[in-house]
Amino acid sequence: MNITSHTSSLPQNRITLAKVLASAKDVITISDVMKALGTSRHEAAKRLSRWMEQGWLHRVGRGTYVPVALDTMGAEQALDDPWVMIPALFDPAYVAGRTAAEHWDLTEQIFKDIVVITGKAVRQKNQIRHGTRVHLKHIDASKIFGTKTVWRHRTKVAVSDVHRTIVDMLDDPVLGGGIQHVSDCLTSYLKRADRNDQKLIEYAESLGNGAVFKRLGFLAERQGDQTQLTNLCQAHLSTGLAKLDPASPTQRINSRWKLRLPESWAKESAR
Repeated sequence: MNITSHTSSLPQNRITLAKVLASAKDVITISDVMKALGTSRHEAAKRLSRWMEQGWLHRVGRGTYVPVALDTMGAEQALDDPWVMIPALFDPAYVAGRTAAEHWDLTEQIFKDIVVITGKAVRQKNQIRHGTRVHLKHIDASKIFGTKTVWRHRTKVAVSDVHRTIVDMLDDPVLGGGIQHVSDCLTSYLKRADRNDQKLIEYAESLGNGAVFKRLGFLAERQGDQTQLTNLCQAHLSTGLAKLDPASPTQRINSRWKLRLPESWAKESAR
């Protein structure tokens, strides 16, 4: 439907906003308004602030807004996919960890938050944006690799590919919802037709955390019949001990994998 004819009976401010919405993506920035209306940055910021005060936009970050319900424009414009906020708020960034594990069908668990790895400095790891809890982890931008681009509505969003998803969760089990859930996701990964052991090793090498090889080798060995993968991990073991689960007290040392294990894991691996 032609936007001009559709909005001809609306106040001028809403007609102007409709023009911005037509040219912008799911998240609206000051630059979007400047481009759509050919106005200055100062004037664009004022318009966004005015539209927010009028209840037509909701602010999700500095200079970043999403439309709320604009029923008189004929369609529900409320944000129904929080992924679309990620590029505007946190780029360079990608959806990762347990959220990416859901995306790639590595788990049937449903989590209420979104895990995001970002090259931006992060003051608060857990934030609420537009009613959605976002768990953030900062890394150097040079470590952002192994991602895929997916379309969410009109927005391109980066998400870790299935191999990087596993490596990120092994690097930081908190991102995976805890080491048990990481282990479950690895079990699913190892059954996939697109599993790629060499890719896991390459990604782990590029990430540069020796604990990844220790955790991966230990967890893979528990699966049975994973000799090739465990041998690759053994070849990359570094000196020193790492924790299997940094969030749990450790009681036992697994000398083969140079890991400190929680008591429950130590007893299970000894069976």
